[in-house]
Amino acid sequence: MRIHSKHSGFDHPRASEITPRAKYEQRRALLRLLAAGAGGAALASWAGREALAATRPGKLAALEGQRSAVAGAVTMEKPTEYQDATGYNNFYEFGTDKADPARHAHTLKTRPWTVEVEGLVARPRRFDIDELLKLSPQEERIYRLRCVEGWSMVIPWVGYSLAELIKRVQPLGSAKYVEFVTLADKAVMPGVNGRILDWPYTEGLRLDEAMHPLTLLAFGMYGELLPNQNGAPVRIVVPWKYGFKSAKSIVKIRFTEKEPATAWNKAARNEYGFYSNVNPDVDHPRWSQATERRIGEGGLFAKKRKTELFNGYAAQVGQLYAGMDLRKNY
Repeated sequence: MRIHSKHSGFDHPRASEITPRAKYEQRRALLRLLAAGAGGAALASWAGREALAATRPGKLAALEGQRSAVAGAVTMEKPTEYQDATGYNNFYEFGTDKADPARHAHTLKTRPWTVEVEGLVARPRRFDIDELLKLSPQEERIYRLRCVEGWSMVIPWVGYSLAELIKRVQPLGSAKYVEFVTLADKAVMPGVNGRILDWPYTEGLRLDEAMHPLTLLAFGMYGELLPNQNGAPVRIVVPWKYGFKSAKSIVKIRFTEKEPATAWNKAARNEYGFYSNVNPDVDHPRWSQATERRIGEGGLFAKKRKTELFNGYAAQVGQLYAGMDLRKNY
C-alpha cells in the first residue's frame, strides 16, 4: 500500500519502486549509444552487464573489472545462479561429492599466499597473491564451463589473461609447456588424505594454449573474490576445455620442455587425455559427450543441450589444433 500525502496531492512511491540512479543513468547511456548507431554492440555489452549485476551475491569482498574486449570473452547466455555455481563443484581435495567443497573448504586459508614461477623462464620469481592481483587490470568475463560428467554452467569470472603473467617471466625458447601445481595441505584438505589421485593436483597446457587471450588467470567470480570452494585465491579458467583442466588454488607455475604429467591423465590415461578439449564426437569411455545439462535448469530432468566443439569457442581457438587428429589427441 502506498502512503498518501495530503500536502502534495499525489501518492509517494516506495523506495523499492524507484529506479536506482546508477541503473537509470546506465539505461540513458544505452539509449544514447543506440541513437548513435552502436546498437548491436551496445545492447550486447549492456545486457551482459545487467545479467552480471543481477547475480552478485554480496557475500565476499568485491572484485570488479572492466568488461573484457577479448574476442569471445563474454557470452550473452544467462549466468548460472551463484548458489549453484558455488554449491555444486569438483574439488577433490575437499571430497568427491559435489557438495563437499562447499561443506569443507572454509578451512582453507588464502592469506598469506604465494605463487612460485619456475622452470624454463628468464625471470623466475615468487609472487605474493596481492601482487598478482595488481599485475594487470582486472576484467569481467562470462564463460561457459563444461564438465566431463555432462553438466555445464555459465560463470562471470574476474581476472586477466594468463599471458600477462607469462610475458613478465619471459619463457625461454626451449619452453613448450606450462605446468600448474595446486595446494595439497592434509591439515585443511581432507581429500588429500585419500589416494584417489596422486597429490598434489597438477595440470598443464601447451605454451600457445596458455598464451591464448581466453586463458584466464582468475581471482574472482560474480564481481567478488573467489569462494574457497571455487579455487581461491587464484586459479586458471580454460573455457574450451573440460573443467578439470582449470587448476584451482595454484601455488606453482612451471615452464617445461616436455609435456607435464597431469593428475587425471596419470589416474586414468584412457579416460582423460592431456588436451581434453570439449568435443561432442569424442566420448568418455563411460558416457557420451554429445549432450550436456545446464545446472539450474531442472537437474536431472533438464532438457539436454547439444555439446559444441571447443565448448562454443571454436572460432577463437580452433586454429591452435589445425592439422591435429582430435580423436587421437583427445
